[in-house]
Amino acid sequence: MRFFSLRTAAFRNLADEEVDVAGRDVFLIGENGQGKTNFLEALYFCSYASSFRSVRDGDLVRTGEKDFSTAATLNDSLYEKVLIKYEGNKKIISIDGKRIEDRKELLSVVSCIVFCHEDMEFVSGSPERRRWFFDQSQSLYDPLYLDDLRRYRRILKTRNAVLKEGYGRPDTTMLDTLDPQMAEYGLKLMKSRAAAAAGFSDTFGPLYEEVSGIAGITVRYIPSWKYQDAEELQDFLRSRREGDAAAGLCLSGPHRDRYIFTRGDAEFSGHASTGQRRLLALLLRSAQARLFSEKTGIHPVLLLDDVLLELDGEKRRRFLLAMPQYNQAFFTFLPEEPYKRYCKSDTLVYQVNAGMIVKM
Repeated sequence: MRFFSLRTAAFRNLADEEVDVAGRDVFLIGENGQGKTNFLEALYFCSYASSFRSVRDGDLVRTGEKDFSTAATLNDSLYEKVLIKYEGNKKIISIDGKRIEDRKELLSVVSCIVFCHEDMEFVSGSPERRRWFFDQSQSLYDPLYLDDLRRYRRILKTRNAVLKEGYGRPDTTMLDTLDPQMAEYGLKLMKSRAAAAAGFSDTFGPLYEEVSGIAGITVRYIPSWKYQDAEELQDFLRSRREGDAAAGLCLSGPHRDRYIFTRGDAEFSGHASTGQRRLLALLLRSAQARLFSEKTGIHPVLLLDDVLLELDGEKRRRFLLAMPQYNQAFFTFLPEEPYKRYCKSDTLVYQVNAGMIVKM
């Protein structure tokens, strides 16, 4: 599956036009602030109906406008067109003219893996950002995991509401109903996360060594709960109700799980150099793409936003050699970068200037 064309209307600074992107490799050349990343963001929005920049939908509307839309035609896919409109603060998603209500259905249309500066948060940011990355990685190839994650979050939201409403004395009858459900789906998530983290580490560690020369890097999953038995876990939740009620929220559970990067017995990322952390972030995405292909038999579309700029020459060469297989890839470059040396005979090259996308 790959993109054949992209049309946007009032999306950030991009011109209202349709752009041919039928090539396997597409290069976007331009100075900073001209719209290269916005173009990748529009492609990503067609895949997930959300931005990879962690912004609200309303922030994507061009200044002076109220609504926007993105539409993509597809090639080598079961579907021909995705259309997403943002109108009146509501999102309307259509696949081949049929409106869908659940964004989950987009996962079967075209899967994008984005490499961008914000990925540094998965290494240096909060535990929540690392959980988000690994949750996304599993959800891309395991819809059952996504269903369990959604159920757990709904139960957690309801439980937190009960804890807040009680002003320190929550409705124990409601908690007696919610805690078994929380334990059931929490344990499912823990089991799935532990297996997925081990598999991810098996792919990521050798990949990081291949590009950086540093061996022994692993991904370690640390669950918040230490219990594997549902009844013991329910007893634990009951024992923690007083503290949870005082805080007005549940202080333990999969929503507090952690992932860390280790080398030997020591935590690695906190002591790594900026360059090593940046490479960690890049190769997390490479491992994500590799695992997606292994689990689904489908190669993703890669969106690479200025990723080569921050690598030295040797690491850039190694990174390109270790890139995951893909159906299509979009790269952004500054004009002074040696992008021509990476061009193939069929590479599409566009100049991006003030939101205009012009073939070079």
